[in-house]
Amino acid sequence: MLFTIQVNNKKIKAEKGETILSALNRNGIIIPTLCRMKDFTPTGACRMCVVEVEGRDRLVTACSQPVEEWMKIRTHSPRVIQARKTIVELLLSNHPDDCLYCERNLNCELQNLSEELNIRERRIRGKKIKPRLDQSSPAITRELSKCILCGRCVRVCEEVVTANTLDFIKRGRNTHIGASMDRDFNFSSCVHCGQCLIVCPTGALHEKHSITEIQEYLNKPEILKVIQYSPLVTAGIAGELGIKHNKYADRILNAILRKIGFDKVFTTGTGTDVCITEISGQLLEKLEKRTASPLYISACPAWVKYCEQFMPSQIPMLSTVKSPQQITGALIKTIVADQNKVNPANIFSVSATPCLAMKFEARRDGMMRKGISDVDSVLTVRELSRLIRLYGIAPSIIEPEAADEPLAGRSSSAVLAEVSGGLTEGILRALHYKLLTKEADKQLFRKLRSSGSFREISMAIGEYEVKAAVVDGLTGLGKLKTSINSGKSYDLIEVMVCPGGCVHGAGLPFSSARADVRSRAKLVYQTDDSEPVNLPCKSHHLINLYDKLLKENSEISDKKIFYTHFEKRNVLL
Repeated sequence: MLFTIQVNNKKIKAEKGETILSALNRNGIIIPTLCRMKDFTPTGACRMCVVEVEGRDRLVTACSQPVEEWMKIRTHSPRVIQARKTIVELLLSNHPDDCLYCERNLNCELQNLSEELNIRERRIRGKKIKPRLDQSSPAITRELSKCILCGRCVRVCEEVVTANTLDFIKRGRNTHIGASMDRDFNFSSCVHCGQCLIVCPTGALHEKHSITEIQEYLNKPEILKVIQYSPLVTAGIAGELGIKHNKYADRILNAILRKIGFDKVFTTGTGTDVCITEISGQLLEKLEKRTASPLYISACPAWVKYCEQFMPSQIPMLSTVKSPQQITGALIKTIVADQNKVNPANIFSVSATPCLAMKFEARRDGMMRKGISDVDSVLTVRELSRLIRLYGIAPSIIEPEAADEPLAGRSSSAVLAEVSGGLTEGILRALHYKLLTKEADKQLFRKLRSSGSFREISMAIGEYEVKAAVVDGLTGLGKLKTSINSGKSYDLIEVMVCPGGCVHGAGLPFSSARADVRSRAKLVYQTDDSEPVNLPCKSHHLINLYDKLLKENSEISDKKIFYTHFEKRNVLL
């Protein structure tokens, strides 16, 4: 039901049941917010969105107040502007004065609000928050002195990730946000997904930097510097550096990385094809043995840690196949090392990825061979773009170059793995071709490409009726449990912690807009539809790897380098 309200002496249309903020935004009137997040129940805690409503003595929070037909609203009256300005000044009164050195400089919501509200002097002086830097996590750095207590990270961790790592601690002026028992992150239940980092409006949460370490190795001529990057990295870098994302974007990135100082540039896509091939083999073995328990895909490191902490009974059902990043890293330290006659200890292997949890995964037990890590350092897309700018590379005049063999190619299924449900689709495609020697109709997988936190599919492949489920964000685990309790069974289950999959990874350029996540997913599906090689088994790079390279090296011909193990983790709750 539509009705008319008065805003700033002009009439606009509003819908019954919507909030004042929603009505204003829909009519092109922008109101600043700090604690509000789309699709979350508003709290009005930050008070930044206050407006003046005729007949009310106090200012009203627009994010939580339903609009009513009689309302006459003033959004930018002197009283309202002064209230917002005072709130920001109070936040700045005990905030560190280190914007030039801050991770979020020029991309900080508090900084933007200060500029928008024309704050040009310090009127209020408060006691600075005692600096506390928590770098115990391999993936996330916390700077508590920059926290403005908006509570976004707490809500995301509780309502989206369901890890419940963060909460408000103490009271009054001593209130701060921290992990259980106010311990460092390495003692907490954090799964390192980084969804908290995406929603943080300041520099209180950011990725743990790897640029300095990589710079040191780039200047060591005796070390072979190698980098791998996943398909989604190119799209992220293109957006950050203003490169047109087309069929040449990968090749331009290859050239850029070589100019920085990397000796070899590979695609993680080859490792993804291996991952799909190996898991499809495990799934076929399970079907042949008529095993009742499902096979969980273990390619998402945040999901694996969550399972180890909160669902230890499911650990035996986790696929022991490593993630694409770790598989590619293992191939670099074995086959690439042999081809270049280099000791694996003298290879510095870097991975560029949209996934923040990959930083944690690279440090896991079981991700090394003979005491040498599969992957030595992990860069987010944001870090990689900073590294490129640091070396003064002008992308517009770069000549495209191919990636290095033998890890230079992939199938389109490797790109599909970047979205939630994509790995399941790739595995079922591979199994379909293995059993029936023909490609499956992509229309069979429409359910996997739909939206929702829980999706399922059942399809006949040869003599088997294969049932698979996709959990898109950990809120879908409840639906999975309900489905299993109702008597349903599944052969394959994929769980992605980040809603939407890696297209919503915390290592991509900052954006919480659903439109950006959808556009990245659309790009993935377009790539899958446009490329000729859809199956890993038809990629000549994978054929060369399995039929020649693995067989030539007796130490790895058993393919054990593709596998790992998982175990229960105890955490403070």
